[in-house]
Parts: sequence; C-alpha cells; structure tokens
Amino acid sequence: MPHIALPTDHPGIRGLLDVKPASGLALSRLAEQLLRGDSPLSVGERELIAAYVSSRNGTRYCAGAHGATAAHRLDGDFALVEAVRTDLATAPVSDLMRALLRLAGKVAESGLAVTPEDVTAARAAGADDETVHDTVLIAAAFCMYNRYVDGLGAITPDDPAVYRVIGSHLAEHGYLG
Repeated sequence: MPHIALPTDHPGIRGLLDVKPASGLALSRLAEQLLRGDSPLSVGERELIAAYVSSRNGTRYCAGAHGATAAHRLDGDFALVEAVRTDLATAPVSDLMRALLRLAGKVAESGLAVTPEDVTAARAAGADDETVHDTVLIAAAFCMYNRYVDGLGAITPDDPAVYRVIGSHLAEHGYLG
C-alpha cells in the first residue's frame, strides 16, 4: 500500500510520477535518455542492467518491469533475464555483458564499491569509456528509481503477466509514450 495518496491507481513508478507531473516528466526523460538514447549498448542490454540492479536492490516492481522490457528487446528471451537474475556467473551472456553487470552490481552496493579492478575487467572484456560510463550511470539512476518506488510504497502487482504487459509497452513506446 502506498505511503502517500496517489492521484491514480497506476502501478509502480507510474503512479508516483503522477503525484508531481513536472518531476515525473524529468524522471521519465532521464529514463528515456539512459535507456533509449545514444549508447554503444543496445536497448535490451541497458534494460538488462536496469533489471539486474533493481533485482539486486530487491525492488520487485522495477525488476519485473525492466526485466520484461529487456526480454522483449532481447528477442523475447525471458529465460536469459531470469538466468541473469538467478546466477550471473552461469547466465548465457557475453563476457562483456557479465563484466558490465558485475560492475552495475557493485554500483548497487555503493559507488565506492567499484574498484579499478572492476573497470579493468570490463575493459578486458571489450568495454570502452562510454560503455563503462553508461553502465555506471544506468546503475546509479536505477538505485535512485528503486529507492523512490520502494520508499513511497508504490503499488506492486504480484502477477507476472502484468509485468509482461508493462514490458511490452515500454519496449515499443519507451518512457515518454
């Protein structure tokens, strides 16, 4: 149950964004830029980072919504998203993606948890400065989004089918549509 009165019954962050439309628009534009703007990472890869960080943070709504969006943008591979969430070490992702997800996981712990060795590992797997930058920024932003959603007790559906619908919409329309 939400900790504040919401003007709509939209689940997750959508309901919270309706409380203060100007702030909501700024947060939506940030998500659009981070997850859909120019990047060496595909939209599916960036959504997977958002889902992984959200899962690490225990934010069920964001993990479900961004996990489903990642799956839709990764050719419908829901099993891949679940494998990453369950056991990154054995998930069928590239060495680069595994290194980036580990880096994102460190950001989820604390920005200070990121070490030069973490960045070196990402570089050894093929990351350049822009890829490292985008990974850290997405992870940091999703820590904020996660705390926003959980800190205000956003409406969080239990039904996995709801997240598939949300993910399909986000995959097709992004964060401003």
